[in-house]
Amino acid sequence: MLEKEVINFEKTAIVGIVTQNQGEDKLNEYLDELEFLTFTAGGEVVKRFWQKMDKPNPKTFLGTGKIDEINLYVKENDISTLIFDDELTPSQQKNISKIIDCKILDRTNLILDIFAQRAETSYARTQVELAQCIYLLPRLSGLWTHLERQKGGIGMRGPGETEIETDRRIVRDRIALLKEKIKAIDKQMGTQRGNRGAMVRVALVGYTNVGKSTLMNAIGKSDVFVENKLFATLDTTVRKVVIKNLPFLLSDTVGFIRKLPTQLVDSFKSTLDEVREADLLLHVVDISHPDFEDHIESVNQTLADIKAKDKPILMVFNKIDAYKHLTIDEDDLMTEKTPRHFTLEEWKTTWMHRVGEENALFISAANKENFEDFRERVYEAVRQIHITRFPYNKFLYPDYKDAVEKEEKE
Repeated sequence: MLEKEVINFEKTAIVGIVTQNQGEDKLNEYLDELEFLTFTAGGEVVKRFWQKMDKPNPKTFLGTGKIDEINLYVKENDISTLIFDDELTPSQQKNISKIIDCKILDRTNLILDIFAQRAETSYARTQVELAQCIYLLPRLSGLWTHLERQKGGIGMRGPGETEIETDRRIVRDRIALLKEKIKAIDKQMGTQRGNRGAMVRVALVGYTNVGKSTLMNAIGKSDVFVENKLFATLDTTVRKVVIKNLPFLLSDTVGFIRKLPTQLVDSFKSTLDEVREADLLLHVVDISHPDFEDHIESVNQTLADIKAKDKPILMVFNKIDAYKHLTIDEDDLMTEKTPRHFTLEEWKTTWMHRVGEENALFISAANKENFEDFRERVYEAVRQIHITRFPYNKFLYPDYKDAVEKEEKE
């Protein structure tokens, strides 16, 4: 299931719907993200389809007319894959496949494919395969079109076990096996975390592709894989970092995303344990992204889901070098000012100010801009946790400015 292949860019179309809870602007944001996910997986989006609906059609997700329109476009333009922005039910996927002759994927399936491509270690591959099996189990019904297979022996009546039942049993057995394997690795990783001693643990969290690994490389002098694609890092990397003379453990975790498949949250439990057991979270935000406030909300929701929202958090607004705001001409009296017109200084006076001056940092990890302020703030936060835990060690780690002066004298 997880074998790697050489990826050729496939011609792809993406589909979404406008509902009462999801306006056209919001849909365009989601489709932009879906297009980036498709590119990451090895597809080229050549067409977008969308439809206004009160709620998705329970049979085919979209209306009959729109399905026929997509079917015609797929045939005429040799589209190999059709990707829906929302998770399709097994029956919807089956019904759409009967009408449209190409690969039908949904957002969850696409994310699972990307994870399968990116999984490097045995543990990550096991987690992804478990998520894939859980996703696949209810969808097996649409994969078989052949007749029943006789399983009955002497004295047994009826056609016996069907092919679909056999395959469901195989997948269920595989899920049980993978869960046992993950349980054993979880125990091993729990022991590893226990063996790290009483050092303060800091975890980088944030939306996918916000620069966590770049920041990890910059502060930890490590060599974590970095790429401008979604989910470049799947495996948690833990490094010992020393700022001045203060050591702590820094972990780089998997990025979050809107509509994160629940199968992945469940199967990546141990990876997310690094976040749960951290003493301090560095919530990295790509401030150059137009929807960064939505990204913050999504990350906070995921942190709440894994019961890690109440931990001390520093907000690290990254990529300030790439931040560009919209401008309004002086003689333009019609355009209304929106948050997209805010300069960085104006953003700092909004809700970011209420986060606290010491808890909001504005940096560029790639260019190491404002990096000394970042190191100072992290040092002070880690030092505070350390001396609370070990009051008798207070004299070992002076204030950051004192540590700098001491270093300069030496």
